[in-house]
Amino acid sequence: MDPQNTNMSTEAKMLLSHAKTLRLHTGNLVNPSRLKKKCPGSPSEELQDCIQATLSDWFSETKPPAKDFPDTLDCSTPQATDAITPEEREELRVSVKLFLCESVQSSIRDAVEMVCQALAVSQLDSVIIAPPWPLEGDSQSLAHLQPAWEELEALTRSQRIAAIGTSDLDKDLLEQLYNWAQVKPSSNQVNLASCCVMPPDLTAFAKEFDIQLLTHNDPKELMSAATFQEVLQEGTQNLNIADWRLEWVLRYSIIVKSRGIIKAKGYLVSARKASP
Repeated sequence: MDPQNTNMSTEAKMLLSHAKTLRLHTGNLVNPSRLKKKCPGSPSEELQDCIQATLSDWFSETKPPAKDFPDTLDCSTPQATDAITPEEREELRVSVKLFLCESVQSSIRDAVEMVCQALAVSQLDSVIIAPPWPLEGDSQSLAHLQPAWEELEALTRSQRIAAIGTSDLDKDLLEQLYNWAQVKPSSNQVNLASCCVMPPDLTAFAKEFDIQLLTHNDPKELMSAATFQEVLQEGTQNLNIADWRLEWVLRYSIIVKSRGIIKAKGYLVSARKASP
């Protein structure tokens, strides 16, 4: 075995054994060198690949402190991150989709603050929320959406977010949310894998109340708990590590307004060690 890899594994194991929270930033995936697979087959495959690549890069470059191991591991490679300068901010649109893996409202604020800090911006142009799906047999309801939406509304009032949107709501649920919400949804994503044509009732409602309908190809569960654990194992060279729980995944896109092209795209991931 390569002595450098052995040393890296020992250091990685020390850091992971002491940490309680893992925060990971993949950096800009528009940079061709960031991904091993040049054309990932799905959003889930893309996420798996870039988590592994980021962990591998970070552990190969990071030395553990002599004492006082951190409770939170911030895994990122600064040279792969494109912060936005004040001069170019007006020319760019920062769009975010937040996938919640657990129903913890503080996760929303944590995720928004983390991406604002990573990209050096004070406000996100839009945030689309994808709350955890209900248990098998249950359906999404307004009560299921309300806690997350209230947190997004608070972030909108504090001007951290300019516009907020939803994902995979049918006409009835979108109407319920619109009527209840103080800050109205500006958009709703529809998965065309589950419906090849936009439902006419949804289209009519969205048009009447000026809600933009967008399409996406994200699965209901972007990454399962088991898959995340496997990715973590592979990214740390198959260390026998404790069970980690995925809290949320945030995907951002930075778009040049005048040209409609993606300047940067990346993921932020948060996980915590499961209680023994």
